Amino acid sequence: MPNPRTHIRMSPKAHELLEEMARKPGVTKSAIMEAALWAYVDPALSTDANKAILQRLDGVDMRLNAIERDAALSVETLGQFVLYWLMRTEPLPDGERNAAHSLGQRRFDYFIEQVARKIGGDGGLTSRVFPTPSGDH
Repeated sequence: MPNPRTHIRMSPKAHELLEEMARKPGVTKSAIMEAALWAYVDPALSTDANKAILQRLDGVDMRLNAIERDAALSVETLGQFVLYWLMRTEPLPDGERNAAHSLGQRRFDYFIEQVARKIGGDGGLTSRVFPTPSGDH
């Protein structure tokens, strides 16, 4: 028995998309429409696309978890440093403030250089505190 023939109407935009998809070698309009019909009736048949989407979402979730972990580490580190600094630092006499500010600026510049070096390369604090099996940050 030959395959039954069906005539349908569709929007010009949908028809243009169908024509474009059918230009690929080995692809027919009938095969596209039949696959679309089966996917519409039983979405479980299109699991390859769903698997790909779920894999991408899993990757995004892992990266977001890493960002959240790194942000928590940064906030806690900053909080501990500020707490230590406030508890241990005595007010400076007026005559020593300029020298202390100069020394503080040099120390800050060195600190920024170290942070930039660690962020630009491997071996940063985050990788030491939260090592990952793949070694990625």
